Amino acid sequence: MTNNREINFTNFTFKYKSQKSPTLIDIDFTIKEGEKILIIGPSGSGKSTIAKAINAQIPNTYDGDIKGDVKICDKDIKESSIFDLSLKVGTVLQDTDGQFVGLTVAEDIAFSLENDNVKKDEMLKEVNSWAEVLAIKDLLGQKPGELSGGQKQRVSLAGVLVSHTPILLLDEPLANLDPASGLSTMKLVDKLNQNYGCSIIVIEHRLEEALNMKPDRILIIDDGKLIFDGKTSDLLKRNLLDEIGVRKPLYIKALDYSKVDVGKYDSLSNFEDTNILGNDLSKIKNWADSVKVQEDLSKKNPILQIKNLCFSYGKNKKTLEDLSFTINKGDIVSLVGPNGAGKSTLAKLLCGFIRPTSGEIILANKDIKNQSIKEIAEKIGFCLQNPNAMISKTSVIEEVSFGLKLRNVKEEEIKEKTKKILEICGLYPFRNWPIAALSYGQKRRVTIASILILDPQILILDEPTAGQDYKHYTEIMEFIKSLNKKLNLTILMISHDMHLIQEYTDRTLVIANGKLLADTSAKELFANSELLEKASLTETSLYKLAKKISYNPQEFIEKFISYERGNYER
Repeated sequence: MTNNREINFTNFTFKYKSQKSPTLIDIDFTIKEGEKILIIGPSGSGKSTIAKAINAQIPNTYDGDIKGDVKICDKDIKESSIFDLSLKVGTVLQDTDGQFVGLTVAEDIAFSLENDNVKKDEMLKEVNSWAEVLAIKDLLGQKPGELSGGQKQRVSLAGVLVSHTPILLLDEPLANLDPASGLSTMKLVDKLNQNYGCSIIVIEHRLEEALNMKPDRILIIDDGKLIFDGKTSDLLKRNLLDEIGVRKPLYIKALDYSKVDVGKYDSLSNFEDTNILGNDLSKIKNWADSVKVQEDLSKKNPILQIKNLCFSYGKNKKTLEDLSFTINKGDIVSLVGPNGAGKSTLAKLLCGFIRPTSGEIILANKDIKNQSIKEIAEKIGFCLQNPNAMISKTSVIEEVSFGLKLRNVKEEEIKEKTKKILEICGLYPFRNWPIAALSYGQKRRVTIASILILDPQILILDEPTAGQDYKHYTEIMEFIKSLNKKLNLTILMISHDMHLIQEYTDRTLVIANGKLLADTSAKELFANSELLEKASLTETSLYKLAKKISYNPQEFIEKFISYERGNYER
């Protein structure tokens, strides 16, 4: 029996049966036993196809034309079943809910052992051992669906590790996690690698957060080709990330803005390892001094007032307790907090899907308690995180006009309003397309257009950028920003994305344990380490950089935000 635990791609080209062109072209790399590899690249570049080859979904589940070879621990994927390679590769999916099979956490972790007829005593020992390693022992009796995002991630890892697979493959593990849980997951991945020597492959969009796993190498896939295979520091010294539309770490962006030559630094892999020289610290400080922030002098008119709002799903515990805040017409507000804090519950209350236990929701000077869901929907639109969950028609024009048809609006008015909204949303050229042919970002535009056609005063978006690369993230956020300006639309975004909060929102509401902890600006939030911890966010590298140059963190972050937005005196 071979002891070779390498992954070898040799001139691997793959074309799905349904496509005209190959998704992967001449991919050539080796992952040695015990290496930590981060794979990044734009959406549609071929990253997920590489993952499917590593765990033998290609060619067993996804048929296509293969040229070249992929060998996992000396096993050729063309001659191996998924079962064969499941003993070598443990996969943790982006959607952990789709991976659970047990009614309890303990059952889920034990599932593969039960399939292998492992004796009960040994099974219990293995389950308890890995539960302890992953700090989830107190969760063993709980249902997986009731856990937080970070807890679900650990349970999925335990379910894979219990089989002692030598290779761990994680597909976008950060996509549905708050930053604190994401940081914890990346540090856990690093610890598993150090303590157990397993090879780890992480596919991820969120580069700066993923760097906390301290990858040995980074592979970049773009347009089906491997365009970089090397060390983190070597990558950050080049402009490659800008060229392919992947976001650089914030501290690297600040160094770029300050005209610091990053090429002279040996280590750039994370902020702590970057020993910035005194002369360059002065450059950063001088750059910050030169940015003069413009004041927002616009007049604020309240559109939504929340007064002493409480809600409870059961008798024992309040999900939301005594929330009070005001949102003004034309504001872009982010709603942040840990998984399970009550953010989605608040959105459901605002839309009338559920009703408050006590308190008031005043919309345009009227209490909505006696209004129907239909009446509220004409003023407040809610876009779910997954656009596919909102789509019921086959073509773009049918989906966008559907709401007006339900309200028996005259045909001529429907045509006129549909054309206008499709143009505003950049969808008019695609009006007759089948929705199935659209990209994820285009589908999200369709769902937003189908709400905008009803002339809402407020638009609520649940994680609008989840799972999107920087290019598509920027497209959707610039689109949302343009709607805000063109229509003076008030926008409330539920998000874990610290970049979104920093770049695009005027105010941030922080909710934890059902209570409103703060109603503040992005600059104040990111300069307050205690509040960040309570919100399950993390200190950004900008905060650390400000401390390094003895600059007021709040002021430094505000200047960085203003510079990024172009909202400063030149």
